[in-house]
Amino acid sequence: MSKNIVMLGLPGVGKGTNADIMVEDFKLPHISTGDIFRSSMANHTELGDKAKSFMDAGNLVPDEITNGIVNERLDEA
Repeated sequence: MSKNIVMLGLPGVGKGTNADIMVEDFKLPHISTGDIFRSSMANHTELGDKAKSFMDAGNLVPDEITNGIVNERLDEA
């Protein structure tokens, strides 16, 4: 049975630092929403472009778009 660990928090609270330690110690994959957003925008995916329009306007990306981007990544190997 596989288990997932989800870390939530404001920017700069140590999510990435702790994820790096867990990846090394437990050989876990690390999926970061920030990395996913940057990749989606750089690759000009449909959802990435939508997310960019919200971010460029200084707004939060709606959950529907965020969930879609994350789901696309989770469907990958």
